[in-house]
Amino acid sequence: MTTPYDPSGVHPVIGVDAGTTTLREADHLIRDLATTLTLPPGTVACTHLIRTDARRGTAVSFALPEGDEPAEEIWRRLTATEMGAALDNRRHGPAEAAALAAAEHTARRSGRAVLFPGSDQLTGTVTVADLLQLTAIDGVFVVGATWGEAPDPVTPVHTQDHVRPEWREGHLVLALVPAAGNTLAPFEVPNPTPCCADHP
Repeated sequence: MTTPYDPSGVHPVIGVDAGTTTLREADHLIRDLATTLTLPPGTVACTHLIRTDARRGTAVSFALPEGDEPAEEIWRRLTATEMGAALDNRRHGPAEAAALAAAEHTARRSGRAVLFPGSDQLTGTVTVADLLQLTAIDGVFVVGATWGEAPDPVTPVHTQDHVRPEWREGHLVLALVPAAGNTLAPFEVPNPTPCCADHP
């Protein structure tokens, strides 16, 4: 891929809980924080479903490029807000959900990526090869297909400008479904319209 993301490196991960309840709200939160916190290029931003006794909803996490400076500046800005936040062993505000999100993203066990290197190139129709070569997505699979059977790299994918891969066992993976004309589309569809259409 051509984007500045090295998955083998150590990336500081910050969890944030702003009280969002739905994935759509969490998507909006990520877009807003990307601007207000000036997230650096190469950031991977994910949503997480939270189900605890104290909190049922969504939280978000940001895996930042290697190095402490961006993380420290973003942490400083977050601690000036009322949002819950977690970074390493540090906590700010109501941080239980934020800490859970950060832990899951750090381990790459779960997390639905909204921003990731190359995500800005996934508009309109691209090929399976484009998905894998131009972005941080590690792999794709077709829901309902024979296990281990990969789609043809030249197969068109109708992104609907809404691509949300997920962390699974350390890999960023995108689920696809068959579409008309021997094409594919992301399993998750915009609901009801592409999220954050009013964002740049």
